[in-house]
Amino acid sequence: MAVSFSRNLDQLGMMASLACAVHCALMPLFLSTLPLFLQDERLEWLLVGATAGLGIASLTRGYKRHRKKLALSLLTLGLVLLISGRFVEEAEGTGGILLVVFGGITVAFSHFLNHRLHNARQ
Repeated sequence: MAVSFSRNLDQLGMMASLACAVHCALMPLFLSTLPLFLQDERLEWLLVGATAGLGIASLTRGYKRHRKKLALSLLTLGLVLLISGRFVEEAEGTGGILLVVFGGITVAFSHFLNHRLHNARQ
C-alpha cells in the first residue's frame, strides 16, 4: 500500500509540476484570451505551493526507501527556480517566466527520477 501511495504521489507531483510549467509558459502567449482568474497571483502561488507540498511529500517518502539524494537535490533546485521566478515576475513582469518554466520542468524531472529510483529498489 505504501509503495502504491508513493507512486501515486510521484505521478500527481509530475502532473502538477508540468501543469505549472505549461501554465507559466503559455500565459504570456494567451494573456489576452485567458479568463481573468488564471491571471490571478493567488493562483500562481497556489500552484507553487501545491508543487512544493507534493514534491516534499513524495520525494521524502522515496528518499526513505532508496536513499539517493539526487532527486531531492533536483526538487530543491526546481523549487528555488520556481520561487525565484515568481518574485522576478512580480517585480519585473515577464522576466521570470523562464525561471518558472525551468523550475517546473526540474521539479517534474525530480519526480520522474524518484519514481525510477523507487522502482529500481524493488
